[in-house]
Amino acid sequence: MLPTLPVLLDEATVRARVNDLARQIRRDAGDGTPVHFVCVLKGAFVFLADLIRACEGPSSCDFLGVASYGDGTSSSGQVRLTKDLDHPLNGRYVVLVEDIVDTGLTLSYLLEILAARQPAVLRTACLLSKPARREVEVTVDYVGFEIEDRFVVGYGLDHAEAWRNLPYIGVMQEQG
Repeated sequence: MLPTLPVLLDEATVRARVNDLARQIRRDAGDGTPVHFVCVLKGAFVFLADLIRACEGPSSCDFLGVASYGDGTSSSGQVRLTKDLDHPLNGRYVVLVEDIVDTGLTLSYLLEILAARQPAVLRTACLLSKPARREVEVTVDYVGFEIEDRFVVGYGLDHAEAWRNLPYIGVMQEQG
């Protein structure tokens, strides 16, 4: 059993905000427009699962794998594609789903790759945003929460593959 971490965002708060984001996405796309969610693995899979269930109307999903953190607590600054999409994006209404936007490097890289695949619409959704860490200006259309520069885990976010299963967003304690 994992020890309890200090809670930054509790389960009910996260759930309510994800439901709000799903309603915004559906409203913007329109009732009959299929929304194709592209999830950035691994951290965003829990967010995507709740987001797609809350997004009424036609939808589908695909997955991209990227690596930029390794086992550290800060981005390496180098983004590496580890899994590509299984389906084409051309002509689709696409929402790229990220767990956290930190430096902006990963999101900027992915937006460039996905835009080249000619979706009709390309939007971005992130659960968490850390504007204080931005190195690259990048637009996020749907932001769950803006947070301070703290290392957080839970709700899919990890540290060295641990903590993803927490139902809340917790703050890692610095190891002394």
